Amino acid sequence: MTPEFAIETLRHALLTAFCLAAPLLVVGFLVGIAMSLIQILTSIQDTSFSAVPRLLAFMTAFVVAMPWMLQRITAYAVSIFGDLSRYGR
Repeated sequence: MTPEFAIETLRHALLTAFCLAAPLLVVGFLVGIAMSLIQILTSIQDTSFSAVPRLLAFMTAFVVAMPWMLQRITAYAVSIFGDLSRYGR
């Protein structure tokens, strides 16, 4: 295995992980910002007021994105395990 091939394989793995995590992180970020703004405007300082909606939004996004995520991770696994002979060189 050449160093270039190892770097390309690692790059592909990290890019796949980023693509799988990005939608969930964006939803968590946007809901967190919205809840922080609501807390600032209403002067409510309860931690559960912020955590519960963020958790619900995260879980909803996870359930909605699950088919797409499974398709992406399956395609990645097939590409990695599809031709194992290229790793032995």
